[in-house]
Amino acid sequence: MSPPVRTARDALADGLVDAVGFVGGALAGWQLGRWFGCDVLADGQGLARSVMGWALLLLGCGAGKWASLRWRVRHNTPRE
Repeated sequence: MSPPVRTARDALADGLVDAVGFVGGALAGWQLGRWFGCDVLADGQGLARSVMGWALLLLGCGAGKWASLRWRVRHNTPRE
């Protein structure tokens, strides 16, 4: 059995969902860092706070990408 044919519209939709998840997760991680006082864009912070801010931002990117992947899998499964 051959795999289903993907159109350019499907590929574009998948890319947009990934981008929204990635950027949304990054913004959520950045806001969480600001809430904890670890803003990566603030001047004059110590190294530990900057590293913690970057870690939260990157964790947010990964979580957003993971959530977008889960959303795509859930919405692309054929229903019978």
